[in-house]
Amino acid sequence: MKKVFFTLAILTLTLTSCGTKKKIAALEAQNKECQDLLNSTTVKLNLCLSEKEALLKQTEYLKQNNSDLINSSKEMTILSSKGAQNIEKALETIKEKDLKITRMQDALTKKDSVTLALVTSLKSSVGISDPDIEINVEKGVVFISIADKLLFKSGSYTVSDKAKEVLGKVAKVINSRPTFECMVEGHTDNVPFTGNAVLLDNWDLSVKRSTAIVRVLTKDLGVKPSQLIAAGRSEFIPLVDNKTSDNRAINRRTRIVILPKIDEFYDMIEKEMKNPKK
Repeated sequence: MKKVFFTLAILTLTLTSCGTKKKIAALEAQNKECQDLLNSTTVKLNLCLSEKEALLKQTEYLKQNNSDLINSSKEMTILSSKGAQNIEKALETIKEKDLKITRMQDALTKKDSVTLALVTSLKSSVGISDPDIEINVEKGVVFISIADKLLFKSGSYTVSDKAKEVLGKVAKVINSRPTFECMVEGHTDNVPFTGNAVLLDNWDLSVKRSTAIVRVLTKDLGVKPSQLIAAGRSEFIPLVDNKTSDNRAINRRTRIVILPKIDEFYDMIEKEMKNPKK
């Protein structure tokens, strides 16, 4: 009886042990599946976290980039506005320069016309039509150049009677402009002056001729001495070379330089333009 009971007990334990092993094996298999699933989920989670971090960085970059673009847009708008203003200013400057150029061209045209009118008026006033007397205007200065053959004999500084007639007409011009200064310049050719007890060279001759003209203008023709300046230029400012007798005759001359104040000069030429003399 005991043996039977013992045998049953052993058989029961054996059967129980086999069932337990199967359960353990099943649990272990289930645990492995859970572990594999956990590992897989962990990998996916880590991947998601990495992607999330990358997306966050990208989002921050895009936000910053967007902010930069907004700022750049504002700056471009400002620059565009300034650029438009600069273009407008440049166009205004160009217009102003064009206007100045037009005015200058008009002024030059008027100046040429005025100069011609003034020279014509002076010639008419002086009554000069002699080719040995030249009148021109340069930069607001009037030049009256008289050949020495109308004024002096060769090598002399004594004013001829014919010269006094010409100088009388010049004196009318000077006396009509009492605020103008007049420089009387004596010029010679390059033939050396032989000299005498009074004159040493062409410098002395040119100065003496200048002072002789000044004396005639002041003592005989009523020009104020304060208006006149006597100057000798000798042979050193020739109009042409001194190689021929005709050229030397051209260089022997007396030049009267009328020096008006600039405002009075333009007032004078405006009057001449309004009332030109035929």
